[in-house]
Parts: sequence; C-alpha cells; structure tokens
Amino acid sequence: MAKALLGYVGGSDPRVLAEMRRLQQRVQDLESEIIRIQAENDALSAAAHQSDSLLEGIDVSQAEPALA
Repeated sequence: MAKALLGYVGGSDPRVLAEMRRLQQRVQDLESEIIRIQAENDALSAAAHQSDSLLEGIDVSQAEPALA
C-alpha cells in the first residue's frame, strides 16, 4: 500500500530530498555548535568560580585605602 501511495503522490521529489539533506546537515552543525558552546560555558563557569574563591580570601576590613 505504501508503494501505491508513493506512486499516487508522485514519488520522491529530488528537490525535497535535497532540502531534507540540507536540513539534516544544518541540524548536525547546530548540534556541534551547542556542544562547543556548552564546553566553553563550562570552562568560563569554572574560571569564574576559581576567581570567586580567590576573592573570598581578601579581608576587606583589613585592607588599606587606595592612593588617588
């Protein structure tokens, strides 16, 4: 029955197949970009956390005023 339906519709249009391949490639590209951005975000979060822990060691009550 599926063959009959495809025959009735006209079969696979090469333009539709090309568009589907293009869209599949675009999805793969976007998925790769998501993975890259997540890795970059994780690295930035780790660096920010490390920077926060360095600032926690400073005792502001004991700090001297800056010279103008």
